[in-house]
Amino acid sequence: MTIEQLLIQAAKRLNSAGSSTSRLDAEVLLGHVLKRDRTWLYTWSDREVENAELARFETLLKARASGEPIAYLIGEREFWGLRLQTHAASLIPRPDTECLVEAALAKARNKRGRALDLGTGSGAIALAFASERPGWQVIGVDRVSQALELAQANAARLGILNVEFIESDWFAALFDQRFELILANPPYLAPDDPHLEQGDVRFEPRSALVAAENGLADLRHLVITAGAHLEPQGWLLLEHGWTQGEAVGEALRDAGYQEVTTLVDLAGQPRVSLGQWVS
Repeated sequence: MTIEQLLIQAAKRLNSAGSSTSRLDAEVLLGHVLKRDRTWLYTWSDREVENAELARFETLLKARASGEPIAYLIGEREFWGLRLQTHAASLIPRPDTECLVEAALAKARNKRGRALDLGTGSGAIALAFASERPGWQVIGVDRVSQALELAQANAARLGILNVEFIESDWFAALFDQRFELILANPPYLAPDDPHLEQGDVRFEPRSALVAAENGLADLRHLVITAGAHLEPQGWLLLEHGWTQGEAVGEALRDAGYQEVTTLVDLAGQPRVSLGQWVS
């Protein structure tokens, strides 16, 4: 079977399974098996696929048809132009979170400083920020050891040296350390959120997705506790759900933050709220 014939057949199967990006999914999976990019697949579309390659592709295709995320199947995802390894122990980096990185970079005007990424997972946020601000010291923390191993592996593979990853439940292992910037993409879905049963989210760790108080518990906790770890005039930046901007903004103002603002994501939805610590 040729590459083109295989892709047509695979796209039909994935489309029947409910994929809205069936052709793209098929191309990414086959490219992964053949260790080639999508341009090569089109250039050599009449090439015959060997039996061993067909078997590996079939395994991935079945998994994708059952809903497993592409990022977990091929073991990587691009974020901020960085190719990051992925693992089921951490969330899949998403384009919406680049809004958080952009906001942090806008506040990092000095050549040097310290930034903290809470719940770092794959290290996506910490590594994106560190890659743009080489004079800054960046720390990423997570309480899941597998996630930390993944973040450390990503840093090593990318050669980003100004970032360190530490096992910690939020601020627990940081003691009296202070930072100019604190960033977090904490769990913010309510336990009964219907998105938990849809798409890639079904396969991602619930501990990184779900929070009590209709998804606001961890966001409110970080607002209350972050001040003890911020330098005067430092900033706290939080990613949240598109319906939570007003509640997070109110929590920031109630805790004494100034210059509270909510920013929108690529779809124009409220996604990141931030405030400046002045105490």
